[in-house]
Amino acid sequence: MVVGAFPMAKLLYLGIRQVSKPLANRIKEAARRSEFFKTYICLPPAQLYHWLEMRTKMRIMGFNAAAVKPLNEGAAAELGAELLGEGIIFITACSCLMLEYWRHQLKQRRKEKERRIARESLQGEVGHLGLALEELQTQVQATQMQLALEELRAQLQEVRAHLCLRDPPPAPPVVPASEK
Repeated sequence: MVVGAFPMAKLLYLGIRQVSKPLANRIKEAARRSEFFKTYICLPPAQLYHWLEMRTKMRIMGFNAAAVKPLNEGAAAELGAELLGEGIIFITACSCLMLEYWRHQLKQRRKEKERRIARESLQGEVGHLGLALEELQTQVQATQMQLALEELRAQLQEVRAHLCLRDPPPAPPVVPASEK
C-alpha cells in the first residue's frame, strides 16, 4: 500500500472545505436572525445582486429597464444570506487552492535547489578528476622518461662492458724513477 500516493495536505484541505459548508449555514442562520447582520451585511449585496441580475435579464430580452424594484426585506435577507454562505465557501476553496499552489511552488524550489547543488557537486568532482588526470599524465610522462633514461644507461653499460672485453685499455707507460 502506497502511503505517499494521497498526500495528507490534500486530505486536510478537503476537510476544511467540507467544514466550511456547515459554517456557512450557521452564518446564514445568524444573518437571518440578527438585525445588524441583516441590515448591514446581507441586504446591500443582495439588493445589488438583484439589481444587476434584473438589468442583465432585461437587456438580454431586449427591454430597457430604467428602474428595477428592490426586493422586499425578507427575500433580500434570504438572498444575502445565500450569497454570504456561497462567498464563504468560495473564499475557503480559493484559500485552499492558493495554499496548494504555494506548497507546490515551495516543493519545486526545493527540487531545483537540490538539482543545482547536485550539478555543482558534479562539476566540482569533474574539476577534481581533471586535475587528478593531469597529475597522473605528468607522472606517466616522467616515468616514461625515467625508463628511457635507465634503458639508455643500461645500453651504455653494455657498450662499455663490450668495449672493455674486446680491447683492454693500454696501461699507461711507466716512467722509471731515474728519469724523473
